[in-house]
Amino acid sequence: MPEPCPTSFDQLLISGYLDQELTQSVEQRVRLHLEDCPACRELHTQLQTLREASMTTRFTEPEDTQWDERPRSALSLGARTLGWVLLILWLLATTTFGLYQAWIGAESLLERLLLFGGLSGAALLFLSVLIDRIRTARTDRYREVHQ
Repeated sequence: MPEPCPTSFDQLLISGYLDQELTQSVEQRVRLHLEDCPACRELHTQLQTLREASMTTRFTEPEDTQWDERPRSALSLGARTLGWVLLILWLLATTTFGLYQAWIGAESLLERLLLFGGLSGAALLFLSVLIDRIRTARTDRYREVHQ
């Protein structure tokens, strides 16, 4: 790593200089400073090397089959479906039990309304979105399209 500029020059300008994002006057100021400052010249060289390496590096793009999240066999599909069903049933059971315990533990009507008012509102919003998604899924022209 190069040493900091001894003249307190803003070295962030060197990156802007390499990317040609500076105004003409600031670009000229950076160019003149690079001629006089070995520390900034070293930083410029390192940034230029890094920029060239990143611009010329080619990455192989994986095939679409590597990104496919769908189960590959009937057994895998069955296990995933059963897993989701069990998870949802467990979540419903524990939530119901927790809400029941909160209901019987609440000492006043206000506590009960505060607890169930917010939860009821969130549940109704979720239900409305779910209903809309189910209705549009039937007629969605793009449901068979996979990227």
